[in-house]
Amino acid sequence: MTLPIVLITGQLLTDAVWQPLLGAWADREVILADNRSDDRIEDFAQRLLDNAPPRFALIAHAMGGFVAFEVMRRAPERVARLALLSTLASADGPAQTARRQGYIDLVESGRFDQVVEERIPILFPEEKRGDERLLGIARRMAADTGADTFLAQQRAIMARIDSRPRLGEIAVPTLLVWGEKDGITSRAHHQEIADAIPGARLAVVPGAGHLTTLEAPEVVVPLLTEFVDG
Repeated sequence: MTLPIVLITGQLLTDAVWQPLLGAWADREVILADNRSDDRIEDFAQRLLDNAPPRFALIAHAMGGFVAFEVMRRAPERVARLALLSTLASADGPAQTARRQGYIDLVESGRFDQVVEERIPILFPEEKRGDERLLGIARRMAADTGADTFLAQQRAIMARIDSRPRLGEIAVPTLLVWGEKDGITSRAHHQEIADAIPGARLAVVPGAGHLTTLEAPEVVVPLLTEFVDG
């Protein structure tokens, strides 16, 4: 029996970010966690647990990583394996809070489309910013998310706690995946998590930015399949 898999992603992203995995895992039990219906990380985590199987592998991307840390605090016995993609464990500092407030101000002034375009350079490395397929997916995910949901996600992210003090309590096999040209999270963010969780390992995806599942599925799909299968 293969483990059920729960997937959760982050702000301005939809299930489209998982399509390469969903195609490869068509014969597996995969649950797509809700990243739209709450405005607190704690509530996202509880919703995930309420809708997940009794025991599962958890794969979390970006804001989903913040939710995953809360899941591990609430119900560590239910998670058999943990993969964290393009995320970080710290809370926002003043610079990050100011940037997010700037996004909120743009949205509240009716310029949601500008937020989407401003994020393109941090989602993708320079050499991929002319890739109409990737940009089209990113823009569609943002449009499908919408301004109101984005604001709720931003508020949840801004209010999250620092997860680093309890990383050492995570006692399941853990994989960190980071795109070496990610403009949002750094190698240091991921190494900090990997160093704090006993036995965790970090996999670096060459040439990829923040959306490794879409940019390098030929690397990420087999990597996560092997990890989930243990």
